[in-house]
Amino acid sequence: MTPEIIEQEIVVTPGIPQRTFADLNLSDEILQAVTEMGFTHPSPIQAEAIPPILDGRDVIGQAQTGTGKTAAFGIPAINMIDVTERHPQVLVLCPTRELAVQVAEEIRKLSKFKRGIRIEAIYGGDSIDRQIKSLKTGVHIVIGTPGRVMDHMERRTLKLDNVRMMILDEADEMLDMGFREDIESILEDMPEERQTILFSATMSKPIMTITQRFQKDPVLVKVVRNELTAQNIEQVFFEVKPKAKVEVMCRLIDMHNLNLLLVFCNQKKRVDEIVEDLQIRGYQAEGLHGDLRQAQRNNVMSKFRSGVTNILVATDVAARGIDVDNVDAVINFDIPLDEEYYVHRIGRTGRAGKSGKAFSLVGKDEKYRLREIQNYTKVRIEKGVIPSFEDIVGLRKARFIDQVKQSIETSTDLNLYDDLLTALHHSGFTTEQIVAALVKRGMGIEKNEFSDQNLGHDDDRRERKEGGSRFGDRAGRGESAGRFGDRDRGGRGESGSRFGDRAGRSEGPGRFSERGTRGESRFGDRERAPRFGAREEGRKFERDDNRAPREQEANMTRIFVSVGRRDFIRPGDIVGAIAGEANIPGSSIGHIDIFDKHTYVDVPRELASRVVDVMEGNTIKGKRVQVEVAR
Repeated sequence: MTPEIIEQEIVVTPGIPQRTFADLNLSDEILQAVTEMGFTHPSPIQAEAIPPILDGRDVIGQAQTGTGKTAAFGIPAINMIDVTERHPQVLVLCPTRELAVQVAEEIRKLSKFKRGIRIEAIYGGDSIDRQIKSLKTGVHIVIGTPGRVMDHMERRTLKLDNVRMMILDEADEMLDMGFREDIESILEDMPEERQTILFSATMSKPIMTITQRFQKDPVLVKVVRNELTAQNIEQVFFEVKPKAKVEVMCRLIDMHNLNLLLVFCNQKKRVDEIVEDLQIRGYQAEGLHGDLRQAQRNNVMSKFRSGVTNILVATDVAARGIDVDNVDAVINFDIPLDEEYYVHRIGRTGRAGKSGKAFSLVGKDEKYRLREIQNYTKVRIEKGVIPSFEDIVGLRKARFIDQVKQSIETSTDLNLYDDLLTALHHSGFTTEQIVAALVKRGMGIEKNEFSDQNLGHDDDRRERKEGGSRFGDRAGRGESAGRFGDRDRGGRGESGSRFGDRAGRSEGPGRFSERGTRGESRFGDRERAPRFGAREEGRKFERDDNRAPREQEANMTRIFVSVGRRDFIRPGDIVGAIAGEANIPGSSIGHIDIFDKHTYVDVPRELASRVVDVMEGNTIKGKRVQVEVAR
């Protein structure tokens, strides 16, 4: 059934009266909470979605990250809770544990003045015994990841018989991560008479299939921005040699005096490398990806929110749920493979009417992806000039002079150090040498291998003529190991499966390991083993060995993988491994032919070398695989 459509275009016009929260027929407790949080006017998605949800309608909310979606479903969810009934009345599904925690925190703030309401977040990586104990005491709103929710359902520690409202947050991301079958199983177990709310940034065909099957006469609340990216975010890209990306990033941090910064990478291994490089250079940096335990993640986020750490390096999905105010800039160390990820990334800065910066470091093989992003966002991203070493030295000198002047003008105890100059003179140093040495220590800058180089693309050709590898060092760390130089630095020597994070797309280590090895039920921690159904997004596969592989699709390259039916391999295992480790959309993967001892997979031609490079020698479901272009 075609949903009723309500479209709201975001146009901020000074002087035009806006609807207030008081106009939305909310309870006094919620009004008191939103007032304490500093809000008087709902965002467009809140203003348009809250009324039909309060009326009991099923709703599809389409809006980008950072538009206030959590409050759009959280406020009416709190409003309808009967605290005298000690059982789950609202279930919220989120794609990642970070987002589940974020949503739970936001709903707790909104429900601060509603006495007796209990909220619990359940997700992999947290103690399941603690979660069971909390659920047994009676919880009204449960926020969880699909796998852990199914685990509790299997254990009968979470009963959905009395759930009156079901909410799918970031449904497109959950489907892209392979949770479709899990979501459908959960929805099928819920009462027929319920309200189903779905929020998504896109309205893809799988999303519409879910809505048609599980929603009744839904209202589509569509919030459209004039442009997908905010006007108050300065967007600039820099053409950079891969091995010089860290150097250019540090120069940008110094040039713009960035105090709170988010850096995005496509792979978890890259996160650790960049954090190490930044820490060596003296920056307060921490990393966030799916290999970290939950306690480590919480610690990293706590330090970033408090300002103890001012640079957070993260993969895309590991960063979902991060909502930190006053982020000065976002740096795309790697250009995202999905255009929507670019929108999600830069939306972390320039919030609440403040200005922000989005810098993209573009390697030569990433230029086409930047063009695709500009076509998608309909925004021209300006090309920037890389600051020179002399620019940074001059800037730091000026700041040092300001600091010295401030110390002289404000300090009252400088006489304590009067004898130091005389002592250093007696050691044989001139005043000029002493001042220069102190300035160098205070500025913390030294010449390095990049100081006198052109860090852009324009002399790549000359370097190759002099014998350098075209592929240089893809990880940007200065080695010259040729095309596959990145492999020998430990990437394949990790113990266990390397597919724990799927480059930031899963929720915990071991996503593709065999289930049941840790004594869990068959639904144990399912967020770490999402299933990519054969019917999802039209993907086709077969398991008939008495045939030749199907004809190869145009613009696709066929990849040979040395595992098959005897290894209990499913299409979801193959798709998840390739999509996660090579960080490409699962929907871009074509036909999958599973034979007894091997599998053929069609991948986009331009991504084939990347897939072979990152997959060769890794493990899928505990089985080390050989991967190569099929002959």
